[in-house]
Amino acid sequence: MSRGFTLIELVVVITIIALGTALAALALPDTGGTALARDADRLAALLESARAQSRAAGVPVRWRPTAGGFVFDGLPATAPRLPERWLDAQTAVAGNAPLLLGPDPVIGAQAVVLYRANAGQPRLRVGTDGLHPFSVETLP
Repeated sequence: MSRGFTLIELVVVITIIALGTALAALALPDTGGTALARDADRLAALLESARAQSRAAGVPVRWRPTAGGFVFDGLPATAPRLPERWLDAQTAVAGNAPLLLGPDPVIGAQAVVLYRANAGQPRLRVGTDGLHPFSVETLP
């Protein structure tokens, strides 16, 4: 009589361990770096949306940070309302310089730096060279 596990028993145990690991990873809270990256990606998309609305309506649109988030000044009343809060309450903007988003198709090079308040996380730059869409890059 041989002792040991059959191949099927081994595969079942490995599958159970893999499922448990995946569920534990999903249950862990979001890290600050991931939350900051999500806010930066979202801001880049919102800036591009406001830039498109500015060109379509032919009106200047300006983005500026506020104490609790940010605001888009100059959007037409008929335009869809854009969010004005960060997804993560710890997201903050370095400085308070506004971004001019249009109505010209080519805008000047502009950027804003995001960081997490009270954290040593890396800072992220959301910017454009004026020709290309806004993108996110990590600053040292």
